[in-house]
Amino acid sequence: MQNMNHWIGGKPVEGASGRFGPVYNPATGAQEKQVPFASVDEVDAAVASAKAAFESWGTASLAKRTSVLFKYRELLDAHRDEIAELITAEHGKVHSDALGEVARGMEIVELACSVPQLVKGELSTQVSTRVDVAAIRQPLGVVAGITPFNFPAMVPMWMFPLAIACGNTFILKPSEKDPSASYRLAELASEAGLPDGVLNVVQGDKVAVDRLLEHPDITAVSFVGSTPIAKYIQLKGIEHGKRVQALGGAKNHMLVLPDADLDFAADQAINAAYGSAGERCMAVSVVVAVGDTGDELVDKIAERAKGLKIGPGSDASSEMGPLITREHRDKVASYVTGAAAQGAEVVVDGTGFTVPGHEDGFFIGVSLLDKVPVTADAYKDEIFGPVLCVVRAETYDEAIALINSSRWGNGTAIFTRDGGAARRFQLEVQAGMVGVNVPIPVPVGYHSFGGWKDSLFGDHHIYGNDGIAFYTQGKVITTRWPDPADGGGINLGFPSNS
Repeated sequence: MQNMNHWIGGKPVEGASGRFGPVYNPATGAQEKQVPFASVDEVDAAVASAKAAFESWGTASLAKRTSVLFKYRELLDAHRDEIAELITAEHGKVHSDALGEVARGMEIVELACSVPQLVKGELSTQVSTRVDVAAIRQPLGVVAGITPFNFPAMVPMWMFPLAIACGNTFILKPSEKDPSASYRLAELASEAGLPDGVLNVVQGDKVAVDRLLEHPDITAVSFVGSTPIAKYIQLKGIEHGKRVQALGGAKNHMLVLPDADLDFAADQAINAAYGSAGERCMAVSVVVAVGDTGDELVDKIAERAKGLKIGPGSDASSEMGPLITREHRDKVASYVTGAAAQGAEVVVDGTGFTVPGHEDGFFIGVSLLDKVPVTADAYKDEIFGPVLCVVRAETYDEAIALINSSRWGNGTAIFTRDGGAARRFQLEVQAGMVGVNVPIPVPVGYHSFGGWKDSLFGDHHIYGNDGIAFYTQGKVITTRWPDPADGGGINLGFPSNS
């Protein structure tokens, strides 16, 4: 069995805590690796390495930083298949989906390559007689990122490329369920010329997370994961004086108006609900069918759902792979069985599904629940699996009230041919990311990603301009160089800028 390592100070470091976690192949159910869980001392060693590296990296020229990032982008492109294979082997998603994840992460690396433009300051001359004011942005120091299992390459790349481009050094704590992709990202960064200690990977569990939140030399923490943990990260981070950016869970609604193209809407509902096996915070988990569209739309979704090819991610014909763990699969199944008891109609039941030859894998079929009561657990909770709920609404106003009553506000979408309705929706809906005939409105890299309400804790969204603002701190400099002809003298009056 392969032992994973930490990556500290530009080299692999064996775990010394004596504590390990299993890493499974979800398609077979077999444990293939074990990952070390860092002790407090091991986290401290990584922070010390990052702190030492910041002394030179924090003052490195923008030209130096961008040259490393451009080389890094080339290496990621050359190794994208390899990284995708690591994702498929440990997460389970199909290879094409894993490739898409790598590509979306590389968007942020490309954004980071433009950091000379992104951190440009401002200058106002002659604000008063021979007085100039400049505003600049400087790095924070040592920052950390804690990332989830569902996008083991993309979400880390949402964080560390911008952080290091801005001159910070970085500690990454990836998910212990699929750690290999993050580790490989760090190896390639070193190969690109990133100085030792600028990017470190610490494997671990809650012990590592808590130490990152408590360590006095860490200035900021980024997190993506569930809402309860996001709340915990924010409160504990703030308690210890950290800047915190924590993205939580979601229950994303897709509103379908009577004038929508129902075949197109059904296709997009399938893609958005069941892609990545539903293990993504931007998955559509609720379709709100308005007026008399419900029956026809449900029939179309059910027809498509029953034809999906589910199998190991390494099989090119598979459209959906397994879930991340056996326990998570069983929890997802419990929502389907529980929904029937709570008043929902089970149109497609994916529980009990197996793949021949992979009976021990963590597979589940797709499920479609219709006429789901808003009191049902399947509607109220973030399931994080291939379960799509359909609720009915008589009018647009009823539908928007339903969506806005959700405690989450991550992403949402409307399907319609009516531009006026779409415009009204994008202004009225209470969510951070809105799609118009786009079911998963994840912004491109130069716009920021993030939700509202219980989907975001902290003041900044991730990547884009918000990412630059989060990983830098502003400084305003007021200067005056007196003219030799000035007479000087004392003046105790309040400066009037006149």
